[in-house]
Amino acid sequence: MSDTVNLEYQNELAGKTSPEILSWTLARFGVDNIVLATSLGAEDQVLADMLVQLAPQVTIFTLDTGRLPEETYEVLAETNKKYDRHIAVAFPDAHDIEAMVNAKGPNLFYESIENRKLCCRLRKIVPLKRMLAGKAAWLTGLRRAQSVTRDRLELIEWDQNNGLFKINPLADWSEEQVWKYIKTNNVPYNKLHDKGYPSIGCAPCTRAIAPGEDLRAGRWWWELPEHKECGLHFNKEAEPK
Repeated sequence: MSDTVNLEYQNELAGKTSPEILSWTLARFGVDNIVLATSLGAEDQVLADMLVQLAPQVTIFTLDTGRLPEETYEVLAETNKKYDRHIAVAFPDAHDIEAMVNAKGPNLFYESIENRKLCCRLRKIVPLKRMLAGKAAWLTGLRRAQSVTRDRLELIEWDQNNGLFKINPLADWSEEQVWKYIKTNNVPYNKLHDKGYPSIGCAPCTRAIAPGEDLRAGRWWWELPEHKECGLHFNKEAEPK
């Protein structure tokens, strides 16, 4: 994919609202060539609500790492019920997880960044690649304001690792906009958000944050801020080893 094409698409999306970005994506790539990868967090719930109104047949999937909080499963069930649809669930390879846990223990991620990235790769990145295979674009709920690793986020980017476009319709949204949309449209959300969890991942790697802390301070809190990506999303400059 050339830089010229990417720049052309960025220019086409400049100034568009999030629903307009979704409509552009559907027109540009086609319903069957797009997926929404949802963590079932607040931003992804906003996108899912918008998307099912525009094109309910678009595939929406989530990654079940095997270590998710119960509240995440609850919002998954609630979301399926509200929209009368089935969000696909992708699982890691059981043999890979079995080998990793037997070799390094169930909580290996606390011991080193390398171990944490291994766990994230097997539980998240490998199944993500499987779900993205053959697609032209994937939608995410990433926002620039979420962390220092996302401050240069574009509305559309070329995902070199997965070989497709990554589209971020909420890139310039504030947290206040996200929650206003959820409340106004009665969108289901993870109840951990009410308990001080702005960013929710696996249970052992997520905690509530204190007032004034960075929105992603509760993710992998034992690591430096610039390391706090699992590998699903990162800038080229911060590519994980």
